[in-house]
Amino acid sequence: MTERLANRIKSERETAELTQAALAELVGVSRKTINTVENGVFTPSATLALKLAHALNVRVEELFWIER
Repeated sequence: MTERLANRIKSERETAELTQAALAELVGVSRKTINTVENGVFTPSATLALKLAHALNVRVEELFWIER
């Protein structure tokens, strides 16, 4: 069974009225990193996942989940 890490970064980012670039600046990564995480191309480290959740004011469990 194939599993992947799904996320709702884009919807939470848009709710917060942030661009990818603005979110990237808040968490200290590039806009490209935000793009690849949003699109499921790159799996973030635990540290980055926590920083993203904090910047978007949601729990990490609300932002990421395993999809089967």
